[in-house]
Amino acid sequence: MDSSHLGDYAVFGVLLLAGFAFVAAAMTANRLLRPSAPSKVKGMTYECGVDPVGGDWAQVQIRYYVYAFLFVLFAVEAVFLFPWAAVFTAFGAVAAAEMGLFVGVLALGLAYAWRKGVLRWA
Repeated sequence: MDSSHLGDYAVFGVLLLAGFAFVAAAMTANRLLRPSAPSKVKGMTYECGVDPVGGDWAQVQIRYYVYAFLFVLFAVEAVFLFPWAAVFTAFGAVAAAEMGLFVGVLALGLAYAWRKGVLRWA
């Protein structure tokens, strides 16, 4: 191995150690300088300025997570589709068929979610 590569690794190692030391020093300074006065009132649940009512357990319906998952799925599709569309003329027929297959699989996923009633809000 060339000695210049070892020097590059040494610089990287020193910077990595300096970064860890900086984070450790900041965390230690935070712990030493912060005020600490725990109380029962500070430990209570806070709901946007309104006094909490009832317990702290709230059941969330799974459909919200499904909507979020579908949004991420189709956002990822857009991330892959837009750059491909920008350079479409540079690709051949095989690349167009592959992109058609990609969009077709996503359309099947959307059709499946639609058929199962996942996209119905109420």
